[in-house]
Amino acid sequence: MAQYGSQEMSAPLLKVMMRRPGASLIKADPADWNYVTPFDSAKAIAQYQGFADLIVKAGAEIIWLEDQDDGLADAMFTHDPSLMTDKGAIILNMGKLRRRDEPALHEAVYQQHQIPVAGRITGEATVEAGDCIWLDPKTLLVGRGIRTNQQGIDQLTAILAPDGISVMAFDLPLWDGEAACLHLLSVLSPLADDLVLAFLPLLPVALYKLLKQRGIRIVEAPKDEFLASNGLSLNVLPTRPSELIMLSGFPKTTAALEAAGCTVETFEGDALCIACEGGPTCLTRPVHRQAA
Repeated sequence: MAQYGSQEMSAPLLKVMMRRPGASLIKADPADWNYVTPFDSAKAIAQYQGFADLIVKAGAEIIWLEDQDDGLADAMFTHDPSLMTDKGAIILNMGKLRRRDEPALHEAVYQQHQIPVAGRITGEATVEAGDCIWLDPKTLLVGRGIRTNQQGIDQLTAILAPDGISVMAFDLPLWDGEAACLHLLSVLSPLADDLVLAFLPLLPVALYKLLKQRGIRIVEAPKDEFLASNGLSLNVLPTRPSELIMLSGFPKTTAALEAAGCTVETFEGDALCIACEGGPTCLTRPVHRQAA
């Protein structure tokens, strides 16, 4: 049986690629990486361990991508450089120039673990997995914005089409500008097959209508917590349907999720996630989720 495959966003998480922050984060210039200053790398690393402990508690196997002092501070956000399908990994091409070397790190890990590469995004085309959401195993939603361009969407569509997978693209707003990137997952977080957390003011209208047509319930992210966290109150990671990991410090969001029937585990991430602009979903590249 294959030990990889993930065309779902909330099925039980069995295997995940992660990278412990280390020398690259310690030596990072916050100005270069758009991190909040003053930046406390030691606290960020300690908080990462608390997050990793929750992944282990959830029963997922972690494939470690080690920090080899390569200077790639954002590489701890393993979600973005590759996308997993049931046929293997798609190696992406990052829209953020400082992250262009990260997909090669992912490909090396996949080779080490005998996970096939199903395709690559190349040339001037860009796709970041933060802009990709599996609505169902045959439908991939993609946000077209600062980090994912039309050429990338076209290449991704061509890679997936032979397996009967449809790609639906939605334009994203600029919001706070190019540096503070808005991914599709910045405004919509799947919680279960029929449940999402969304910040409605930034959700594309066509996507809102699609969710309603599909009968998918929407938990509305409280505006004050969303804005105070630069969107990270919405960045939640399902380890199985309606069982979630999220940042602590957002009681209104937590209460809304629990009212919708979700179980929520939290960890402290002000120095790690808030300061570096990436939440628990960003910190994980699901490699294997249990098929329905």
